[in-house]
Amino acid sequence: MKQIPKGFTLIELAIVLVIIGLLLGGVLKGQELINSAKVKNMANDFKNTQIVLYGYQDKFKALPGDDANVLSHVSNGVLASTPGAVGNAQIEGLWNSDTVTDETYLFWQHVRLSGLAPGPTTIGGAVYVPRNAEGGRLGIQSIGGSTPFTLITEMTGAFVVCSDGIVGKLAKQLDVTLDDGETSTGSVRAIASGVPGAGVASIAIIDSNLHTVCMTF
Repeated sequence: MKQIPKGFTLIELAIVLVIIGLLLGGVLKGQELINSAKVKNMANDFKNTQIVLYGYQDKFKALPGDDANVLSHVSNGVLASTPGAVGNAQIEGLWNSDTVTDETYLFWQHVRLSGLAPGPTTIGGAVYVPRNAEGGRLGIQSIGGSTPFTLITEMTGAFVVCSDGIVGKLAKQLDVTLDDGETSTGSVRAIASGVPGAGVASIAIIDSNLHTVCMTF
């Protein structure tokens, strides 16, 4: 007599569905923890850049990158020659400059050689430029000076720290962590990568798109 193959019982199906649900929940929770860790890391980037700037200024009475006496302040320091004038209390140049003689570029060498920040001190190297948790660029510049900050309009302050390559979801979380939670207002704002403007409203940010986030102080 031919036997009829048995299917899954409702209990077996229920158990399978519960297991799948637990696995999905674990994956989602894990991703949430990863994102939270990235945001915390990026927030520390912004805060620490501000701290090392003031630490250097307190120690040497000059701004890193703009230090006219860097050769006597730290060993193997390089004196900036572009743009603007060295020693005028402005960290001049673009925040993401790759010109090794720019003040903004040499900012990182000066704070590292002074022991205020970790990282390589050989300029021009592939790993010299600081990166955020997403692999995007991190940098600082003065709001004024010979290279005024025009990437995000209506931002006020003496200096601005920017970090790019940040997906929209993390950009919004970063603003919540550091500022008022609205990416178009306050001291922390976000724009779509490569698109200057006044700041994109949080409600208009697409979670998967890349953004540049800047903080003034």
